[in-house]
Amino acid sequence: MEIVYVYIKKRSEFGKQCNFSDRPADLNIDILPNPELAMQFVERNPVDTGVQCSVSMSEHEANTERFEMETRGINHVEGGWPKDVNPLELEQTIRFRKKVEKDENYINAIMQLGLIMEHCIKQNNAIDIYQEYFDDEEEVEVTEEASSAKTINVFRDPQEIKRTVTHLSWHPDGNRKLAVAYSCLDFQRAPMSMSHESYIWDLENPNRPEMALKPSSPLVTLEYNPKDSHVILGGCYNGQIACWDTRKGSLVAELSTIEFSHRDPVYGSIWLQSKTGTECFSASTDGQVMWWDIRKISEPTEVVILDITRKEQLENALGAISLEFESTLPTKFMVGTEQGIVISCNRKAKTSAEKIVCTFSGHHGPIYALQRNPFYPKNFLTVGDWTARIWSEDSRESSIMWTKYHMAYLTDGAWSPVRPAVFFTTKMDGTLDIWDFVFKQSDPALSLKVCDEALFCLRVQDNGCFIACGSQQGTTTLLEVSSGLSTLQRNEKNVASSIFERETRREKILEARQKEMRLKEKGKAEVKDDDQRDDELATNLEEMVSKAEKEFFDIVFSELKKKEAEAMEKDAKPVGASRKQSLEMDEEVVGDDAEEEERGDEEKSA
Repeated sequence: MEIVYVYIKKRSEFGKQCNFSDRPADLNIDILPNPELAMQFVERNPVDTGVQCSVSMSEHEANTERFEMETRGINHVEGGWPKDVNPLELEQTIRFRKKVEKDENYINAIMQLGLIMEHCIKQNNAIDIYQEYFDDEEEVEVTEEASSAKTINVFRDPQEIKRTVTHLSWHPDGNRKLAVAYSCLDFQRAPMSMSHESYIWDLENPNRPEMALKPSSPLVTLEYNPKDSHVILGGCYNGQIACWDTRKGSLVAELSTIEFSHRDPVYGSIWLQSKTGTECFSASTDGQVMWWDIRKISEPTEVVILDITRKEQLENALGAISLEFESTLPTKFMVGTEQGIVISCNRKAKTSAEKIVCTFSGHHGPIYALQRNPFYPKNFLTVGDWTARIWSEDSRESSIMWTKYHMAYLTDGAWSPVRPAVFFTTKMDGTLDIWDFVFKQSDPALSLKVCDEALFCLRVQDNGCFIACGSQQGTTTLLEVSSGLSTLQRNEKNVASSIFERETRREKILEARQKEMRLKEKGKAEVKDDDQRDDELATNLEEMVSKAEKEFFDIVFSELKKKEAEAMEKDAKPVGASRKQSLEMDEEVVGDDAEEEERGDEEKSA
């Protein structure tokens, strides 16, 4: 099979024909010196010449036009088939292949290419160009250079009305793209003409976004699917869950119905590690965590209400502001709430009440960031109010490590994916803090002023070298950290593990001591209460006795007074009457005595 391509061009388009030839050099003109002109020369004597010791320089100004790059792509599909052969029809393609394989030119071409291919294969087998020569060597400890970071690029919101960067997501393949969600989180303060678009940026082209995502409501969260980089999950301000396929364009591919969606903005959305790669879950300040399958995203597959009283009442639920899911712990997930409480949940629990396992409380305000350590999943980082705290699942009473209270409010935080002892935090004053608690625990290893406005979110690239920070005015700054902060140090894993274990033991000892002191105080309080009760009973008895005595004596005195009054009345009567009464009384007494004597005689005779 001979492939020939003929280039056709008109003779007039080639221009004048050039004829080249070899010939010796020809002298066209020769000017001889003229002595008369030399006589007219006037010599200057003396000669004054100024000499400047510094280098002569010239200054020029140039106003260059801004150069805009535009990236275009080509979608390669299967081609090379003749027009009369449909590549989708298997029979036609098989018939055409058999026809070509019988051609002698095809056999000759294959034989020639086969020799070249064989040579390349042998060369690859002889030398491995990707071989790492120092894999077996121990990691050399990095020289103690000063920690540093530099700005690589700045991506600005192209809209006139600037919006806050609410979330960032790195492209899973190669990390050459960055998805940025823009939204205004000030309740009922967003301008009517504000755009709802979010963008995907190419790191090498900060002038123009590569693609715009057009949701029905501003996006608060945005996440690439780790299994399919063309699929992006978004959580909207109105509570809906949206899904895009970048191959299909900027419009939403799948959208949840608003009746079955969240009632508040979706502040957290995470893809699950599933076989299909289509499952995800979301959380909102309405107090609900919902599981979704993007193949049928109209309504959630499961709902958990974040009611820590385990009564499953939505009015008692805590609003979720951050989410955490670790693929190594597929049934567990954690939620950071507006009330400063971290809720640990188990999705596979038998009842809805058992899905809330335990809580961790230690912040005074909303928990804006929550992430497990990528090397030690038992330990997790929380960022809220003015501090960042490191927790252990074994110690629920309090955090095992924490930063000092800053003057500015903390807005986000994340662990380094390559170093277990390094984490990053952003603050409202536009500062990025990089902490290395192996090197220093009281202060950050590096504090960098990124911009003048408040930083709202950050995201670390998988290799740990690049950090993207989003600000309140819609600016996304890409930073590159020094190799010391992005390279695993010698024995760092063991040192970090020992620090975590030591601090966990210390907190357990303190917890046991506090429990013991609480029991002692409780016992003392109970003894005190018993003594108070005894004292109260004793005082009550004394009061009752004294009261009874008083009542008794009051009655006695009243009777005496009555008798005295009666006696006084008797004394006031006439004397004769009194004598008559006394005689009658004497007679009665004598009569009584006679009767008693008669009774006595009868008893004796009996």
